[in-house]
Amino acid sequence: MVERKLYYTHNINPRVAVAVARHLESPVEFIRYSPMGEDREAFLPLNPNSLAPLLVEDDRPLWEADAIALRLSQMAGGDFWPDDHAVEMMQWVSWSAHHFTVAGAGLVWHNHTAVSWMGSPDPAVVAGIAEDFHRFASILDATLAGRQWLVGNRLTYADFRVASALPYAERGQIPLEGYSNIVEWHDRLNAIDAWREPFAGLD
Repeated sequence: MVERKLYYTHNINPRVAVAVARHLESPVEFIRYSPMGEDREAFLPLNPNSLAPLLVEDDRPLWEADAIALRLSQMAGGDFWPDDHAVEMMQWVSWSAHHFTVAGAGLVWHNHTAVSWMGSPDPAVVAGIAEDFHRFASILDATLAGRQWLVGNRLTYADFRVASALPYAERGQIPLEGYSNIVEWHDRLNAIDAWREPFAGLD
């Protein structure tokens, strides 16, 4: 029997991986760890990036949230990462990684995460990131007009990935005002237990 362990932290990308695993009811053991802290040396052979998430299957490591999500989707079967929409799926996964989520995560970092040791953020820096966010949020909001989900008229990993930063919107001061389609779409995601509370009962 294959032993599978999913190592995570509470940051944006690990949150997505845990949400996927719980949504798909993946046969994994969830383990919280500190890849940049006390667990770093022990886990460097498994993940040289010293980051989370990390999936280990019988000592075979797989890192990066998107790769882990694909692996878990393949294990589960079904249509969470549908083969018949593979190109469109990669379009949204890539767009999230390079554009929308970069801007959202940047706001979370400057407005929330780093404040405790760096102090208040530089307003000019935050304004520049917010400008990027508005640029890409406009694209997403227009895309979501008249549709429930991003790909194939059904919930897929594309929705989880593109929404990665939105659970942190209040803390990160992500400006969602005026993007009603994005807000309604994320409300639909929040109706899913695994998305709304991926860490419930784990820590």
